[in-house]
Amino acid sequence: MHKAGRQVRFSINPFLAKDSAGFNSFASKPAGEGLSIFFEMSVEVTGDVEPATGFVVNVIDIDKKVREYVVPIFAERVREKYRQGKHIGLFDIAELLRSARGQLADKFGAATISQMSLKLNPFRKITIKPEDKKMIYFSEKFEFAATHKLWNDEFSDERNFEVFGKCANPTGHGHNYVVEVTIKAREGKDSFRIGDFEKIVDDEFVQLVDHKNLNVDVAEFCKTNPTVENIAVFAWVKLAGKFGDPTLHCVTVMETDKTYCSYYGQ
Repeated sequence: MHKAGRQVRFSINPFLAKDSAGFNSFASKPAGEGLSIFFEMSVEVTGDVEPATGFVVNVIDIDKKVREYVVPIFAERVREKYRQGKHIGLFDIAELLRSARGQLADKFGAATISQMSLKLNPFRKITIKPEDKKMIYFSEKFEFAATHKLWNDEFSDERNFEVFGKCANPTGHGHNYVVEVTIKAREGKDSFRIGDFEKIVDDEFVQLVDHKNLNVDVAEFCKTNPTVENIAVFAWVKLAGKFGDPTLHCVTVMETDKTYCSYYGQ
């Protein structure tokens, strides 16, 4: 079984009756006019590879179907809400995603849609999964800068440098870390507010590690190597149970754009 995905970008001007189709799907198509709302939707499908093509689904078909069946739904709803002066909340967005999934459900042959996500900005997204029909997943990225050193006192110096490489530098070294925190909330629970969520993550985790020497300033890492794996666990421990009704789903720590670890708790 394989999973294949496609990102589809489009823009909607809520004050115009229609946006021009445009010709650059890398930027967005429809193109949007003036100050428009930009969307990036990710559609993931699951299925077997077709021997004749090597595809689960031709991603061009995903692209076409989203623009044909989903973009009009978003355009209609966005323009309707704007003209009424009404707020579009996270659960409204989730309902739109479910409507979109319904429109696409029978469009990819034997392949099924396993996940759909919508980026709300470059660092924030909302995801729905068919197995959790009343649950939404909200993810947001945060950054912090810290220094660390990876070392095991039970190893020889040679062994430490062999295992940890440059990360064993005696005086440490720094990273600009990114941590993505994902929570899941049941539909209908309106108590979730993004600002409150951000404050909890900042107070309970980011402030503990930002501009710190992790090995020296953070007690948990005085004897434990501050690897991305262990930082992810540390973040989970600090954040689990702090969000009220929404529950923590996953913490992903990115040390670089090539190195990351996700932790889902016990």
